[in-house]
Amino acid sequence: MADRDRRPPPPTHVGRSNIPPISSNAEEEALPEFEPFGIPRGPPNLKDFLDIWDVNMLKNRDEINKKEHHTDLYDNVKLIVRRGQPFQIKLTFSRPYNPEKDQFCVEFLIGGSPQVSKGTYIPVFPNQEQVKGEWGGRILQSADNVVTLSITPAADSIVGKFRMYVAVMTPYGIRRTARNPERDVYILFNPWCEDDSVCLDNEAERNEYVLNDVGTIYYGEASNVETRPWIFGQFEYGVLDSCLYVMDNAQMPLTGRKDPVKISRVASAMVNSKDDDGIVVGSWSGDYLYGVAPTAWTGSVDILLNYANSGVPVCYGQCWVFAAVFNTFLRCLGIPGRVVTNFFSAHDNDGNLKMDVILDENGQFMPSLTKDSIWNYHCWNECYMSRPDIPVGFGGWQVVDATPQETSDGMYRCGPASVKAIKHGQICFKYDAPFIFAEVNSDVVYWKRMRDGTQQPIKVNKHHVGQMVLTKEVGRDEIKNITDQYKFPEGTKEERLAVDAAVMYNLKRTQITEQPTVVDMDVRVQESVLIGNDFNLTLEFKNRTGQRQTLVIYVNGNIVFYTGVTKTEFMSKSLEFTLGPWETKTENVFVESKKYINKLVEQATLHFIITGRVNDDTQILTAQHVVPLQIPRLTIKMEGVPKLNEEMSATVEFTNPLKKNLEDVSIRLEGPGLMKTKLKMYSIIPSNSSLTWTEYFRPSKSGVRKLVACLDCAALHQVLGVTEIYVNP
Repeated sequence: MADRDRRPPPPTHVGRSNIPPISSNAEEEALPEFEPFGIPRGPPNLKDFLDIWDVNMLKNRDEINKKEHHTDLYDNVKLIVRRGQPFQIKLTFSRPYNPEKDQFCVEFLIGGSPQVSKGTYIPVFPNQEQVKGEWGGRILQSADNVVTLSITPAADSIVGKFRMYVAVMTPYGIRRTARNPERDVYILFNPWCEDDSVCLDNEAERNEYVLNDVGTIYYGEASNVETRPWIFGQFEYGVLDSCLYVMDNAQMPLTGRKDPVKISRVASAMVNSKDDDGIVVGSWSGDYLYGVAPTAWTGSVDILLNYANSGVPVCYGQCWVFAAVFNTFLRCLGIPGRVVTNFFSAHDNDGNLKMDVILDENGQFMPSLTKDSIWNYHCWNECYMSRPDIPVGFGGWQVVDATPQETSDGMYRCGPASVKAIKHGQICFKYDAPFIFAEVNSDVVYWKRMRDGTQQPIKVNKHHVGQMVLTKEVGRDEIKNITDQYKFPEGTKEERLAVDAAVMYNLKRTQITEQPTVVDMDVRVQESVLIGNDFNLTLEFKNRTGQRQTLVIYVNGNIVFYTGVTKTEFMSKSLEFTLGPWETKTENVFVESKKYINKLVEQATLHFIITGRVNDDTQILTAQHVVPLQIPRLTIKMEGVPKLNEEMSATVEFTNPLKKNLEDVSIRLEGPGLMKTKLKMYSIIPSNSSLTWTEYFRPSKSGVRKLVACLDCAALHQVLGVTEIYVNP
């Protein structure tokens, strides 16, 4: 503590600039109600001049502004509008407005020390002609003492919360309304405006990627994809202010908050807490004593509100939590966003486009020397925007990744990187395109290590990494396969050209000559394996020659984190047999649940590495197979009439399928427009016993609504349930 007290104070702006950097939306300086011209000799006589009696912001959900700006879903009593699109306010003066002798303007300010040149102070005059890149205003109607004014923020306006004043010019000075927080105006990005850099010209996609507050995240394994419902909750109370707080906490200059490229890059660093006290603490250890397990969250709302209220990073998250919270941030500010999952995602930190697997001379896997990791799946985000900072043609969907993997410009962040540029190998364009290209295009290279320490490449698998890239389909809860947006089909001319382009930009790819194939090996299991059950791992061997072949096969079963990192080995078995000429043979390896059940980590994934040799050294056989164990689901039953503000009940049901008790069990229940997050704790759920939990609520929003539940404990994770109802007005 003494050493900390001796540290010098942080440097200030003194001697470097006249004012400190303006990087806080929350900071403000109130304007005076009367601003005199010159030095007044006494109180001015203002009774003959126009005075402002009332300002009607037309900010209710059922009024024109929020409906036309698609902001009526926000649980916020203040006016929320989108840039580049007009909104209306009604001004009541002390007498009828006379444009010949009365002069007034509406002032918008954001942050401290507002300046016109910085876009942080904007005076809008009536009948001010709209010029591209500037704000505009015009009088729609003037009747008696009431003036209806239309104001259009610039399509590249700063995004944030503005303070608003109405100012009247008099010969003595400026008379203005008193500071009133109820007149604050939130200005957001506008995907409906063609001049906005986030313009998305498809209404169905806007409804999905901006207005949908519930989504689906995909995880598991490429041949057995699992779904996880997630409450993004971008319209819930306090979330918008939390997102603005995130940018304030990053000390992001207000002048940069008009650019979605800069905002998404800052946010990709701030969503994780690795080096900047950001929103979520990442942990893959399995020890979550001091927080919430990543698998226990049902949505982003609690995470963002806890962070904004405490200023302390929230424990804990993994890739899908980072991506889901980031998605809430994007959609809340009006940037079209979606969560994307890449199955078998390479973590290539040396830019050589290969993941190395080391075998000994007998063909047996050497875990101590295999350092590269391939994640079973990895979630990141895409956001939609133009990219004026890179050549034309690379706008549209951009990859941004908040999971702290590698540093970019000294911070744990990634992107935005153009998806089109990644597909075509144009990885020279910022930001972080080489890393993302490697995540979907790396080769898995198997090496045989000799006794003298030298290594010989024996096989390369060009199809394992980046097998599928998935996101949610527009308008329905189905899978949308977007792999073809990231890469061309393997082996095509276009794919070779894309890789050659990436190599040209200094991304290395090792050329390997493979040994001739004598025996083919295929690995499979039954369609699904329920957690706690025994099963067979089926190995099929096919002799492609007319000679007999002798095989020695090694099967290693490992408990792995979904990041591909091995926790422990739970089984090891060897087989030796002979294949006759052109013979096909099947071998079943029996896997007992008692060997893995007490060693599982939260993703409940088994990883098998099958290696071996043919005729001592004719050919080395290699294969990997991931078995995600099936987790039981929660059942949610609804009772009552689904009507706005009418009482209903939701009952969560679950039966413990394991042969052991579940201890310290948490269940979360959440649904935007239905209920805030509810948490229930159970000290023990005995084996094969059932529980029911009923919660009562009153729907606060009409339309299609979803309720999501999640059960989590040390022995069983990601037990999920979701139900959908239509709430009548």
